[in-house]
Amino acid sequence: MIVKNAEKTLQACLDSVAGVVQEVAVADTGCTDSTVAIAEACGAKLITIRWENDFGLARNRALKEVRSEWVLVLDADELLDPAAAVRIPALLTRSEATGYLVPIHNYVLSLSERLWDRPAKPNHSEFRAAQSYPAYVEHENVRLFRRLPGIEFVGRVHETVGPSILASGGKLGQANFIIHHFGLAADAATRARKNILYRDLGREKVREMPENAQAHFELGLVEFDNFHNDAEALKCFERSCQLNPRLAVAWLFCGLAHLRLGKATEALHCLLRAEGNGFRTSLTAETLGDAFYNLGDFESARRSYRRAVERGGKSASVESKLGLTEVRLGRTSGGLDRMRQALEREPQLGELYDRLVTAQVWLGRLDEAAEVAERRLAATDVLPASFLRAASIRAQRREWRRAEEVLKRGLGQFPSADILRRAITEVVMSRLRM
Repeated sequence: MIVKNAEKTLQACLDSVAGVVQEVAVADTGCTDSTVAIAEACGAKLITIRWENDFGLARNRALKEVRSEWVLVLDADELLDPAAAVRIPALLTRSEATGYLVPIHNYVLSLSERLWDRPAKPNHSEFRAAQSYPAYVEHENVRLFRRLPGIEFVGRVHETVGPSILASGGKLGQANFIIHHFGLAADAATRARKNILYRDLGREKVREMPENAQAHFELGLVEFDNFHNDAEALKCFERSCQLNPRLAVAWLFCGLAHLRLGKATEALHCLLRAEGNGFRTSLTAETLGDAFYNLGDFESARRSYRRAVERGGKSASVESKLGLTEVRLGRTSGGLDRMRQALEREPQLGELYDRLVTAQVWLGRLDEAAEVAERRLAATDVLPASFLRAASIRAQRREWRRAEEVLKRGLGQFPSADILRRAITEVVMSRLRM
């Protein structure tokens, strides 16, 4: 493992491999906290490495100091599942495998989150350290492999030994144990620092590998997911598609970026390319539904959302979108019920309130819309616009004092929001004119 100021998590990580591994190698890339002392107290072999903004380079330098026949890779914010102690030994006896793809459970704070194109799943883990998290997103990476000449990490960021194993003629097997990762649920400041670093390294990777479609795609994801720099992300995704037209996931994210930029027709083209390349996932179907909905084709949107559900996309968000299309198609009762049930499943998710309010306003049910809009103010992702919308519905009902109360509450939470201050003035003037 390589580490940088990991004193909060390193002890638990090393405890999780106690009795499973024969050697622990910890590479210090410039720690200024007690990380080194913790590693030494655990009996780890300490390796000092100068950090050069290159994860692959750092891992390869650490790998040179390892003497074990097999290598297990962990990060300091990860824990090895207890079942690995009895499952790993059998994997090491299989002569045909050079390395193993290991499932990694990335714990997140909401079922609405995703990692790349993978949606979150409900967390029912019996692993005590993971039980407080409502959801996780699973992905795989080569984390267990033979230490052989030519096997090394590839990439400045999102580095992996997989390509070098395959290039050398080696084979990858499927591991039957789990690594638990908690970094995606870290505090906002920690995530922000990581996002900046990953964007910088991603840009360097693109400069070093300008013809690599995956490098462009990875940088686009950072711009899209972490910085919401949608126009720049779209350039990255489009370049990725140009370099490898069969990289279906890049077509999917081209569609997602076009949708954020309000270009539903262009999004539809990209999404159909993704499906045509075999990327028939729940997220692709859901995004197709979004494109059709924005184009006013509600029947096609309904069919797409239903396909998303059939493909395993049973999230509250998809159910809510399906309910809204049913309302638009005149199936009012069933559509509203579906949207309410979705809201009951994920009451902290603001978009579900917004969608239900949209349906109720469209149906002219302003009393119900006002109530739901105010309930939305307790969601985790509330914004000044949320207070403004709730107040505007009250104003449409000429409930001026209630509208003023909502706006003042919002101003108390967002004191620098001039839009709320101006709205209060308008509401007061309207009340006085009545």
